[in-house]
Amino acid sequence: MQRIAQLSPALAVTGALVPADFAEIARLGFKSVINNRVDGEEPGQLSSREEIELARLVGLEYLYLPAAKHEVLDDHVVLPLADALATMPGPIMLHCRSGLRSTIMWTAIRIDEGATVDEMIVAAKVAGQDLSALRDELAERAEQSPGSRATADCAGCQVAA
Repeated sequence: MQRIAQLSPALAVTGALVPADFAEIARLGFKSVINNRVDGEEPGQLSSREEIELARLVGLEYLYLPAAKHEVLDDHVVLPLADALATMPGPIMLHCRSGLRSTIMWTAIRIDEGATVDEMIVAAKVAGQDLSALRDELAERAEQSPGSRATADCAGCQVAA
């Protein structure tokens, strides 16, 4: 498995997974996996259907919530992720290809909850991700009223328990 970065006591992020990683994730005590990687990004990557089965085999809950690179700050992926983080059993492992998209989406959620952009850039850096190039986009999100956001719509999600 790629490097695991702890985002909070109940949340970690990593990059692309291979079949053996699911047993390791369960062995480490995680209860859920959320996949933010779009199917078919690279030849040979696990599909969401394969990941669902691998998660089931080791007793992990699983959510497929794909986010293309240009969508990571869009409400249609951030809000369903926030809902999933609030309702799925933890600890939770997020993943995408490198961990960057998942970290950006988590950062957006935390900003919606009132964290400052500077706090989140530092937190992401501690997790191994440099979000300083997104400072303006994150600041724009922080200026928006969280109450103005629509309820989460998870039409593209696949859930397995």
